[in-house]
Amino acid sequence: MRKVDPKVEEAIETLNMKDGPSRRKLLTGTGLVSASAAAAALLTACGSSSSPSSAASTAKTTAGNFPKTPAWQFWFVNHVYSNPFFVPTQYGFQDAAALLDIPVPKWGGSASTSSVTEMVSFLNSAIAAKANGIATTVITSTGFTAPVSRAMSAGIPVVSYNADGTVTNGVADIGTNRLAYIGQALYQSGQAMGARIKTLISTPGDVVIFIATPGTGNIQPRYDGAAAVLKPAGFKVAEIATGAATNVEEAAENAYILAHKSTLKGAFAVDAGSTQFLGPVLAKNGLAGKIPAGGFDLTPGTLSAIKAGQLDFTIDQNPYLQGFLPTLYLYLFNLSGGLVAPPDTDTGLTFVTKTTVDAYSVPSRFEGSTTAQKVIPRSGPINNPMATTST
Repeated sequence: MRKVDPKVEEAIETLNMKDGPSRRKLLTGTGLVSASAAAAALLTACGSSSSPSSAASTAKTTAGNFPKTPAWQFWFVNHVYSNPFFVPTQYGFQDAAALLDIPVPKWGGSASTSSVTEMVSFLNSAIAAKANGIATTVITSTGFTAPVSRAMSAGIPVVSYNADGTVTNGVADIGTNRLAYIGQALYQSGQAMGARIKTLISTPGDVVIFIATPGTGNIQPRYDGAAAVLKPAGFKVAEIATGAATNVEEAAENAYILAHKSTLKGAFAVDAGSTQFLGPVLAKNGLAGKIPAGGFDLTPGTLSAIKAGQLDFTIDQNPYLQGFLPTLYLYLFNLSGGLVAPPDTDTGLTFVTKTTVDAYSVPSRFEGSTTAQKVIPRSGPINNPMATTST
């Protein structure tokens, strides 16, 4: 018995052909130039049908009702691309690419050290490869000015995500001519954290805010925003670096907590790595549940710490959307010849506490806790405060 070419088999299954002379002829390959030609001819011949099988065949060659496009290759440049925080970001651009029937974007930059040199090198590789679009974190207001300008001058659309330059005294210094930013409003998120801390600590005193890499545009604005709220209220705020690599952050936190636990009134963090270690460090030093604590992002360790009562809150910024939306925006920019310009998009600021953490603990690609594609059911009312602006 002859082996059936997978392409022919796929065409037959797609069109749900019943057994008969035509099916048997296809399976044996009788009279056909090639299996690929047979499959293509079969699908084309049936393409004018309005049957569900015709729709299925069309879906294999186009995205939705968009025209067939070139295999547009986008590149994502990142400052800590091996960090677990960015797992859902990668799932986001993978899912968007699958939806749009384009190649999965390339992923790279600096593995764990927020090296601007490494990031720019990867960005330059994207320019040299004539990428169809680039998404990059912009962790300084100066280091990306020239390469982003080169890309845009070469006709390559560039958007930023997760970080968009720096903020000085509340004023943004973006430093690039990127098309749009997709990510959290970082300084404002720090202000929101500062306001939450004030509700948890009735009498101002010593608090510490841990930060992986002071000065970088993805997290320094959060510290600055929090300090801008807390210092005028009488709090003494210590900014303590933990390091860009996650394997050094816990030790840095433990050393500080051990030396200052008798005077601390609260302990907080502004990045995913520093936050995920904070709860266990407080527990190790007998402070979990005794002083307020919190931070940012939804790594599994952080969710467990909230469930255990070691942390009071964490702040979600939706890293999945930071991969999905840049891919969608770059696709539409290319598809429309630049007429659909990407908009600045705030991916959100949601406080997650012990009362709401269970919903975030369900394994999902959206939080990076599983590779599985599945529908996550929900029920009940959607509680959201009354809107205050339409812009």
